Amino acid sequence: MANNNVSKRPVRVVVAKVGLDGHDRGAKVVAAALRDAGLEVIYTGLRQTPEMVVNTALQEDADVIGISILSGAHMTVFPKVWQLMKEKELNDVLLIGGGIIPADDVQQLQEMGIGPFFLPGTSTQEIVAYIQEWVSTHRPF
Repeated sequence: MANNNVSKRPVRVVVAKVGLDGHDRGAKVVAAALRDAGLEVIYTGLRQTPEMVVNTALQEDADVIGISILSGAHMTVFPKVWQLMKEKELNDVLLIGGGIIPADDVQQLQEMGIGPFFLPGTSTQEIVAYIQEWVSTHRPF
């Protein structure tokens, strides 16, 4: 039976920058677009560790973790976050990413169950639509 409760809470998305990557313009643009679409955004700011991001998601009852990365550390950061999510039993939380990630690496990460990845040129509407659709089918609340 579907829950059509009018007081349903908004979708919660943790947007994070992990490591020493100090370029946060893209993350802030996406965070603003998510907020404008009615999602609740928890922006962690710069220089987060994977542990900090996963703990924030746990504390905030997040539906989605979105990591923006431009530093080239994606093959370390995403698997570490994914591992921590499994350890903390965040099995029904979507882990997505954006930034500069080569196609071969995107494929490897997606084969692990991580993603999708929204690379430069992706419209913010596409990101919002994906998140809303995923949450509506995977996170009943």
